[in-house]
Formats: sequence, C-alpha cells, structure tokens
Amino acid sequence: MTDGLFPSWMLWALLSACFAALTAIFAKVGVEGVGSDMATLIRTAVIFLMLIGIVVWSGQSLSPSAVSGKTWLFLVLSGLATGASWLCYFRALKLGPASQVAPVDKLSVVLVALFGVLFLGEKLSAPNWLGVVLIAAGVILLAFK
Repeated sequence: MTDGLFPSWMLWALLSACFAALTAIFAKVGVEGVGSDMATLIRTAVIFLMLIGIVVWSGQSLSPSAVSGKTWLFLVLSGLATGASWLCYFRALKLGPASQVAPVDKLSVVLVALFGVLFLGEKLSAPNWLGVVLIAAGVILLAFK
C-alpha cells in the first residue's frame, strides 16, 4: 500500500532512523558518567514506562493470554536479542566514538538483508544487492580511520 509517492512504512522508517541517530548522540553523552550496563538499564526502564503509557493510552489489551505461544516465543527471542544488542552498543559507545560505533552497528542492515534471504525466503534484486554491498563499504569507510 502506498500513500502518494512513498510506501506507508517509509515515514515510520525515516523517523526510526532519526530517533536512532539521536539515541547514539544522547547515549554517548549519557554513558560518560555511568557504567554502560547501568546506562542500558536506565534507557530500558524509560522505554518500558513509555510503552506502558502508549499501550494504555491507545486502549490496547494488556492481556498476555491474548498473545499466541508462537508470538510469545519470537517476541521473547527478539527481546533477548535487543537486550544483547543494547548492552553491546552501550559498551561500544563507552569505549569508542559515536561517529564510528553507530556505522558499525548499522551493519545490522546488511545482516537483515542476508538473514531475510536465507531464513525468510525474501528476494533481493541486483540493485538491492548493490545497496547491501555499498552499505557494507560505507561502514568500512566510516568505521576505520
């Protein structure tokens, strides 16, 4: 489904990128005075409280039994992966410059493309593959002095 010239998901993806950029900048400043694991805990608590507010405000059900077992399994796995990613990201920000840490973190874009093909059966066109290679090349150019 498209809204005008762009697919409806595009605005949300662009907003996500903007907020992710701000996350890196705010987190880099925030981890200066605290351990990276504590910084991750504080960030996670804020996100947790914010999401409770959004779910309650929007009138969505808070009933865990309304969620299927398969959905629970994969959301729990996703949550564990997110937690591990955040712990690693904050540790990297504590140790390195945000301008180099963030691009390396974005190798996730390359990995998602590869995993999507391998595990989800998604198809990438030749221009898509070129984009994957260019993102990987961009990470290398940005991350290493």
